[in-house]
Amino acid sequence: MATNSSSKRGLKPSGTRRVRAAAELTSGELFPKESPSGEVDTRGQGDQHHGPAYRQGVPKSLVKFVVGLFLLPLAWVLTKTFLQAFTTSLHHGLLATQSFGCFAAGAMLFGILYFIIPQKALMIPYVLGHEVTHALWVWIFGGKVADHFHVSLEGGHVLTDRVNTWIILAPYFFPIYSVLVVTLYGAASLAADLSSFRWLLFLLIGVTLAFHLVFTCLLILKGQPDLHYGGSFFSLMVIYLINLLVIIGLLLVTSRSVSLQYFGRLLVVNAADFVETTRAIVEAAISWGTDLYTEVAGK
Repeated sequence: MATNSSSKRGLKPSGTRRVRAAAELTSGELFPKESPSGEVDTRGQGDQHHGPAYRQGVPKSLVKFVVGLFLLPLAWVLTKTFLQAFTTSLHHGLLATQSFGCFAAGAMLFGILYFIIPQKALMIPYVLGHEVTHALWVWIFGGKVADHFHVSLEGGHVLTDRVNTWIILAPYFFPIYSVLVVTLYGAASLAADLSSFRWLLFLLIGVTLAFHLVFTCLLILKGQPDLHYGGSFFSLMVIYLINLLVIIGLLLVTSRSVSLQYFGRLLVVNAADFVETTRAIVEAAISWGTDLYTEVAGK
C-alpha cells in the first residue's frame, strides 16, 4: 500500500504537473504487489543538503541520529516504568474495571475483525486517516494543503507547501480515529450527560487504537520511505516514544491504583537507577581500560 505525501513549494500544480508532483512522494507499501513510486522529496525544505546544519559541515541526518541515541535512555526508563505500573494495576484489579475491560474488548474486537475482513478492505479507512493526519499536521505548522488529495486501494497522497519531521511521521504516532472518537464524545458531553455511555467511549478507543497500532507496525515492518526523512533510527524512536506515551495515558485514565503522582515517582526512581547503573558501567570500563593499558605498557 503506497500512501503518498507530496510536498512542493508554491502549491500550484495543475494537470500533469499535479499528477507528477503527487507521484514523487510515498510512504511505502503494505502489500508486496503494489510498488511505491518514490521517496520523500525534501528539496527546498531546509533538508541536509540545504539547511544550516549542512552548511556548518554537520549533516542533519547525523544530528538526528545523535538525538535518537539520547532518546534511547528515555525509552528504556519509560518502558520499564510502564511495565511496572501496568503490573501494579493488574495486581489491584485493573481487569475488573469497566473502562479497561471495554478498552480491552475493543482491541480484541478489532483483532477478530482483522482476521475476518480482508486486509485490502481496511486500506481505504487507513489510507484516508493517514492522509488526513498529514494534512492536519500541515495545518498545525501553518502550511497549506491543496483542495484535493487522492485516496484509493492503491494508496494516497496529499499536496502541500511544506514538510518536516512531524508532518511526515504524524500518521505513525497520531491515532486520528481515536482522537476523533474522544473529540466527538467530548463535544457531545457538553450538550448532554454521557456518563452512562463511557463504556462505549473506551470500546471505540480500543478498536481505533488497535487499528492504528497494528497498521503502524505492519507499515514499519514493510519498510517505509517516510522514516528515511529524519533517519530511520530517529524516526523509530520518536514513533515508539509517542505511542508509548499514548498508552501510558490510557493506563493512567483506566487504572484505579496508578495515579500520575505514583507513575512520576516510579519514573524518577527508574531514572536514578539508570544513571547509577550507567555510572557503574562507565567506571568499570575505565578501570578495565586503565589496567589493560598499564599491563601492555609494562611489557
